[in-house]
Amino acid sequence: MIEKVCRFVILFFTITYHSAFAQSKELPNNIINDWVNKECFSHASLGIYMEDGDTGETIASYNDEKSLIPASTQKIFTTAAALQILGPDYKFVTRLSYDGEIINDTIYGDLILKGGGDPTLGSEYFKNNYSSSNFLDIMVDSLRNRNIKFIYGDIVTDVSIYEDQTIPDTWVWGDLGNYYGAGPCGLTLYDNMCKIHFSSPSVAGEPVKIISVSPDIPDVNFENLVLSSDINKDKTCVYGSPWGGKRIIRGTIPKGKTDFVIKSSIPDPAYLMASELKNKLKQNGISFSGTIKKEKYIQNHNNRFNICSIYSPSLMEIIMKTNYFSVNLFAEHLLKQLDYEKNGKGTTKGGVKIVIDYWKNHVISDDGIYMCDGSGLSRYNQCTPKQMVKVLLFMKNKSQYGDLFFKSIPDASEGTLYYFHKENFPYKSLKAKSGSMTHVRCFAGCIKTVSGKDIFFSVMINQFLCNQYFVCHQVEDLLKEIRMSL
Repeated sequence: MIEKVCRFVILFFTITYHSAFAQSKELPNNIINDWVNKECFSHASLGIYMEDGDTGETIASYNDEKSLIPASTQKIFTTAAALQILGPDYKFVTRLSYDGEIINDTIYGDLILKGGGDPTLGSEYFKNNYSSSNFLDIMVDSLRNRNIKFIYGDIVTDVSIYEDQTIPDTWVWGDLGNYYGAGPCGLTLYDNMCKIHFSSPSVAGEPVKIISVSPDIPDVNFENLVLSSDINKDKTCVYGSPWGGKRIIRGTIPKGKTDFVIKSSIPDPAYLMASELKNKLKQNGISFSGTIKKEKYIQNHNNRFNICSIYSPSLMEIIMKTNYFSVNLFAEHLLKQLDYEKNGKGTTKGGVKIVIDYWKNHVISDDGIYMCDGSGLSRYNQCTPKQMVKVLLFMKNKSQYGDLFFKSIPDASEGTLYYFHKENFPYKSLKAKSGSMTHVRCFAGCIKTVSGKDIFFSVMINQFLCNQYFVCHQVEDLLKEIRMSL
């Protein structure tokens, strides 16, 4: 009798266990199926993949091998590859040198600004490293320490570390003049961004005035076509190309503002840096007789003598800012720097090949992935949700820098996840990189469930027609439900 009871108890718990296991496996897919069939996604292309980070079990999937536009989640491919290849302690270096000779207090020759691709000089994201233009102060102080008072020569900008084309082929015209469309340069400064200050009348529909531009950019004309509006937000767009001497500003800003700021890309960062150095020399009593020239037009700089070297923060610090705040410029610098370090060329296409080859050799097939840039700004970029998750899992399980990398991914209500509610993901139970552009929203990261599972996920939504913030809250609800269900 006792033996029969024992057999019954064992059978009962075996059936119960397998039933519960089957239900737990089925539940996330039911959640996903209900979610993708929402009316708001009726015209959208969606892809979802979720995997248990410890067991490798597929938790849920929907179009997981469908190629979709990743937007800024593409930075995961770029920053993770840069970290693996260059290492967390890698630093960019900018050099000030001279050719010719120094006699007493005079340089007879040119000052040469040798760009090393540092994206952080004067950056708003690194105020603790560079207070405003203090990198220029370092250069001037190095000259003063040598008792230099006169320079008979030119200031020459050498940006040969990167290709001449500063932006990828597939970026759209409407992005290039705006701050997020700034391209990388061998001599980048101030995030290659300027601030345009406006004042607007108290009534809507009237022209607004430009008060100032900071920093002041020489030889650039701003054509202001902006009007005041009842809409209480920035609705402007800045149009202009790299190297171009004109920026056209269209759209509206709120009415009744005394100092309303929008941001524009800088057409020629290297020229601006040289101009600011020239002004600093004058302010510090160092006489300069020449003009500003580009290195490619100068032939006699074979013998250079270093005056000072300025090192960037570590690569890991740069990656922290890149992913946390989704900085396009930094990601594009990392991509070109990979090509420079590997091939000595500093091109976008070369950097793309390095990133794709790295992930192909380590964790993913290159079927379904197409990269045009490092940041995700191009609408031609394509990848699958499964590829995105596999890269995240590599960084979690196989990378020696995994813990560092995941510190760069925002928690709920922080960084670019500021609109997610922390109470829905307590104890830092969600880390995710977001990506957005018109009609595109993507998220990739890790959820820690109520039972302690680490679920790595990618949710990609393309060509939806509803409100962006509504879509974000739909994704938030989905991730919250997954967290509570496992």
